[in-house]
Amino acid sequence: MSEKHWLYREENHPKLWIWGCTVLALTVLAQLVIDIHGHYDFEHWFGFAAVYGFTTCALMVLFAKLLGFLIKRKDTYYDD
Repeated sequence: MSEKHWLYREENHPKLWIWGCTVLALTVLAQLVIDIHGHYDFEHWFGFAAVYGFTTCALMVLFAKLLGFLIKRKDTYYDD
């Protein structure tokens, strides 16, 4: 029997969360040292890109769920 991939092992899940949150925090903190060249004033707010990205991603997931609910077919749609 082959061993599980390292991403699926239970002992690595806390490490993956810590690394993922660290990378996300560093990308937000990078705004302190990197000059943002936005077109509008709100684009210069601290963490705007992170909030905008999270919000649009959440809205896309919700839209996909709604769309799936509206246009899904029964499991037996292609049966005789």
